[in-house]
Amino acid sequence: MFSPHIPRRVVSLQPSATVILDAIGRLDCLVACTKYCADVCPEISRRGIAIVSDSWTANAEQISKTAPDLVIAAVPYQEKAVAEILKSGTRFLGLAPRSLSDIYTDIVSIAGMFAASACAEQIIAKMRDEISVVREQTRGKARPRVFCEEWGKPIITSQSWVAELVEAAGGEFVGTPGAQIPAEAVVAADPNVLIAAWCGAGERVPLAKLIRERQWSTTDAAKNGRVYCIRDEFLNTPAPTLINGLRALAAAIHPQDFPQAAGLRCITDVAELKDQR
Repeated sequence: MFSPHIPRRVVSLQPSATVILDAIGRLDCLVACTKYCADVCPEISRRGIAIVSDSWTANAEQISKTAPDLVIAAVPYQEKAVAEILKSGTRFLGLAPRSLSDIYTDIVSIAGMFAASACAEQIIAKMRDEISVVREQTRGKARPRVFCEEWGKPIITSQSWVAELVEAAGGEFVGTPGAQIPAEAVVAADPNVLIAAWCGAGERVPLAKLIRERQWSTTDAAKNGRVYCIRDEFLNTPAPTLINGLRALAAAIHPQDFPQAAGLRCITDVAELKDQR
């Protein structure tokens, strides 16, 4: 039986919140979410849950129509979007994770609202264990320089939690997490591995075009065909699905030690790239 203090009708404006709800077994409380939530959690489509605008473009009318008792959103979002959420008159939980530690806190916070704290601790323990296992497997190995980006125009490096995962997977993260960086600076850093995980792009990053237009064919990564795409939600969704991203990173950084991972795609036009140099 539900406690009157536990949310029963939730609107999630962020995929990470939806993934966490699914992980703690409370997807039944979800009455609306974004199209991006449906991408990372296929169960959404089978349940016929309403689709609303995301944290960037929140709409008070859309939210109010679903009669929620909790809205969960996350940064980055625009001030106007926050105003729309508040305008709906619904309790609002805003998430702003930067590190893996922050993500663990978010899992605990959401689970605590649903009296599922024990489940949250199990999820976090499993994530930590997986990270520790990969870190131990790469201990003492050469650490390739890895440039990983979450957006292409402008080029923006992946977030701090991705930098932590790159380190755990045996790499050296190139650049400042979450910051814009010019293409020339990446060339100057000469990474051994290039990874694109563009927000909202899934696996649809045009790797050969990216290398060609940015004149990155002289980098060590391009010369050796170590240019990869990792599914957006595996690295950009701060939730338990990051473990999939960790496995993909490990396979890209140390392919001789880790099997090909789901959501990882390597460039195939190596010959074409050589012709461009």
